[in-house]
Amino acid sequence: MRDDLQNLGLGGKTTYPVEYDPTVLESFENRHQHRDYFVKFNCPEFTSLCPITNQPDFATIYLQYIPDKRMVESKSLKLYLFSFRNSGEFHEDCVNRILDDLVALLEPRYLEVWGKFTPRGGISIDPYANYGQPDTAWQDFAAQRLLMHDLYPEKIDNR
Repeated sequence: MRDDLQNLGLGGKTTYPVEYDPTVLESFENRHQHRDYFVKFNCPEFTSLCPITNQPDFATIYLQYIPDKRMVESKSLKLYLFSFRNSGEFHEDCVNRILDDLVALLEPRYLEVWGKFTPRGGISIDPYANYGQPDTAWQDFAAQRLLMHDLYPEKIDNR
């Protein structure tokens, strides 16, 4: 392995959390604080456990945000989302917890989390939550985005 990659810890064995763990989240400085821009993550292999039946729930988690001073480090985000694997939470709780944890870490201008869970019992649940930095235009944007969130649901034929 190249020395410069090894010094970053890349290529080493990854230790995955065995229970929900927001402490694995890491951030770094946004080098473009002068500009508004979206950063989007898609996690098509998100899993959690139903708190009632202990059966696995599967989802794609869509996360996008407009950073302010801090940005989330992607590997830590992957480990964080993986930490839900053995966590018994309702779909809505997962989405809101992810939002709360990332807002606490990043203090972003804007952030949204959308969970598209695969059907169980013939019903899929797609919770959505967002945040806009208080006392800014982003707070108003978040309110409008929530109101207009899913007026035109997409055709879903792959779940």
